Parts: sequence; structure tokens; C-alpha cells
Amino acid sequence: MWHGRFREDTAEIVQHFTQSLDLDWRLAPYDIYASIAHVRMLEHVGLLEQREAAIIEDGLRQVLGDIQEGRFTPKESMEDVHMNIEARLTEIIGPLGEKLHTGRSRNDQSATAVRLYMRKELYSVGDGLITLLDALLDRATAHRHIIIPGYTHLQQAQPVSMGQYWLAHFWALARDFRRVLFALESVNECPLGSGALAGSTLPLDRGFTTVMLGFDRTSDNSMDSVAHRDHLLDCQYAMAVLMIHASRMAEDLVIYNSREFGWVILPDAFCTGSSMMPQKKNPDVLELVRGRAGRVIGDLVHLLTVIKGLPLTYNRDMQEDKRALWSSIQVARDVLDVLPQLIARIEIDAERAAASFDDGFTLATDVAEYLVMKGMPFRTAHEKVGGLVKWCLDRKRTLLSLDRREWHELIPEVEEDLFPLLNIESSVSRRNTYGGTSFKQVALQIERGLETLEVFRSKLADYPARFAL
Repeated sequence: MWHGRFREDTAEIVQHFTQSLDLDWRLAPYDIYASIAHVRMLEHVGLLEQREAAIIEDGLRQVLGDIQEGRFTPKESMEDVHMNIEARLTEIIGPLGEKLHTGRSRNDQSATAVRLYMRKELYSVGDGLITLLDALLDRATAHRHIIIPGYTHLQQAQPVSMGQYWLAHFWALARDFRRVLFALESVNECPLGSGALAGSTLPLDRGFTTVMLGFDRTSDNSMDSVAHRDHLLDCQYAMAVLMIHASRMAEDLVIYNSREFGWVILPDAFCTGSSMMPQKKNPDVLELVRGRAGRVIGDLVHLLTVIKGLPLTYNRDMQEDKRALWSSIQVARDVLDVLPQLIARIEIDAERAAASFDDGFTLATDVAEYLVMKGMPFRTAHEKVGGLVKWCLDRKRTLLSLDRREWHELIPEVEEDLFPLLNIESSVSRRNTYGGTSFKQVALQIERGLETLEVFRSKLADYPARFAL
């Protein structure tokens, strides 16, 4: 394709080193869709006759059929998906195929195909996220009246509704969905017609191809269109944060499923055994979710590093922009395939969870806030209750084992109305601030969650099959 300027052929080892078919062959359908739109635009502005445009479009659709039915094997000597398709088109329709590349460069051609591909992939991730969010709402509804220990620093802190726990992950992943929507908006811009970097002297109608390909808008600057990859960074960042959230949830469930905690019951079908120890039930799926998050975080760093020092505009380094992203998208999709099914089958051992509260120390904050309601400054209340806990620990006593006389001796401000409050059900139900763990607030959160999911489904429905071809 550039032979006219060179005195010798490209070395075979260079062809192998620089080829990108392992990365971009998956873009073949989208490259063809963009080419069809480009051909129609060339006809629209008078650079192709109607007959020529029809022949080229028919040829492109034949190439697409050959690819989809496995009749077309790309050649490494052609370097990438774009040149393989153009060469195959020319084989089919003859010299007329050489007009296809009029007014475009592989720089804007590749950027367009990637954006079209990412629109489809992000839609798939968004759809998987909705499935996971639905599973979390289902578990929140089923477990909303079960009380479990809540933790800070992995130390028991306060009793919470298990529904509140599931909803904590729901709202984090809901933000991930919004990040996917932001990434969809970011990629939904048409760079076709930007050329190598400076646009074209030909009378191209970039708005025409934007409409044909279902993009929301046309990119504003030809240099920016081929030089920057922040839209891909938006995609990569969304995948990284999604995997961090999935990893944190997996970590929780691995811990709470352990014998030492034991109140999360994982489904057997999503666990494995040991080749040596017959008693083992290992949470391998959750561990792999946790482990694969590292790959996606590394992919984000990879893409940031590729882009960080490049001069404007296009540089061949950018061929590597897709390797990390393809990997991250695949990891996210795999996790979103398996995690909703696992979550949907988790059960909670309510009695085992309740046994965690036997010493009563998770109610210490309730006692301090009771004293605040009696007019005591919070810091004074905190100190008094801290002293009470220390007294119990020194004597190997539990908070709930104290009789009324001991309570009055240790904290004289305590009155009879404290004692009905010293149970985990009361502790949870009285935490009724907006977003709190009370059963009432959890029920309201579930309602808001269901409404949020309907909004998400509606927003996502705007994106598939937007081609006007």
C-alpha cells in the first residue's frame, strides 16, 4: 500500500512484528459497516457514481459474508484488518475497489471501527451489570430481616440488616453502570473523515457518515480525533472500578463463608473441592474474581502508559491501545456472566450470624447515643461506655450479662428505659436515618433500587442497533 515510496520490500520479520491481526480482526464487521457508510457518503458528495457505489457496497457485503461464514482467512502480509478487507474487496470487484479509501486514512478508519465495536461491547457489559444488580436486589429482599455483624477494620462494629449489606454493593455497582453509560457517551462520536490528521481537500460530508453509523455527534477536531484515546481510557477506567467493586464483594463473601465466620453459605455448584482434603469446599469462583481484578487494573496502567508521552498526532504505539482494553472487557464480561448466578443462590445462616453478638459489645454505640439523648455530651458518653467495655473485658464479662445494679454503679445516668434497647433487633430498627440499616430504610432502598434499574434498562435500550445501513 506504500510501495511507491520505498526501494525495497518490507522485511518478513517486520511484517510479523508490526501486524495487528491478533488485535483487530474482531473489528472486521465494524470496519465494513464504516466502509459502507463512507461509500454512501462518497456517492452523496459526487465522488462516486451511483453504479460504482452500489458495486463497492455489494462487494463489501460479500466480504462480510465470507468473514462471517469462515471463507476468508486474513493474510499477515496485509498487516491489519483494514488492508485485508480492502484487498479482498479488490479481488472481488476489480480496480474499482481501489476507490474505497478515497478521503480517509487508516487513522480515522481504525478509530471509527473501534468506537463502533466498543459501543457493542459496553452495551454487553451494561446488560450484565443490570443482571448483577437485579440479583443483589433479590438477595436484599430475601435477607432484609436477617441481622449480621457490620465491620470496620474487619472488627465487629454494629449490627446491620443483611439487606443493607447487599444494597451497599448494589449502589456501588449502580455507579459502575453510570460509568459504563459515560463511556458509551464518550465513544459515541464519529471520527471518520478526519483523515490522517488534517482532514481532506475533498468535499467530504462528515455529518452524513455520522448519521449513517448512528453516532450522536461528529468529532470537532481532526487532529484530536486521531491522536487521543481518552474515550478508551474512560472504558478502561469503568472496567477497572467495576472489577475493584466485584473484588471487594468477593473478598467479603470469602471471609464470611469461612468456618471462623460461617454465616454466608455459598452454593456447592460454584465452589470446588480439594484433591487431597476431603472436607474442603473452596470458594474458587470468588477468588478468581478477586484475582482477575489485578489484570484489569494492570490494563488501565498499561493504556495510560502507552498514551502518556506521545506527540500529536498518531504514533504506531497506539496500535497497542486495544490489547489491554480487549482483555479488560473480556474479564468484566466473564465476571458478569458468573457472579449474578452465584449471588442469586447465596443463603445466610441467621442463627450463626446472631451468635456473633453474644457478648453484646456491638451495642456499645447504642448505649452512648442513649446517654446523648439524656443530655450528655457525646465525648463524655463515649468515654463512659468505653470504660464500661474495659471493665467487662478485664473481668471476662459480656455487656449483656450485667445486671441493673452493675449498670447503675458503672454509669449512674442509666435508667430503666435503656434495657429494652439492649438487643440487636432494636439496634437495627432504630437506625432509621435516610440510607440507614433499619428495616424500614432497607425497604425504601429496595424500592429506589427497583426504580433505578428501570431507568438503567431504559437508558441502555437507546444504544443497540443504531446503524442506518
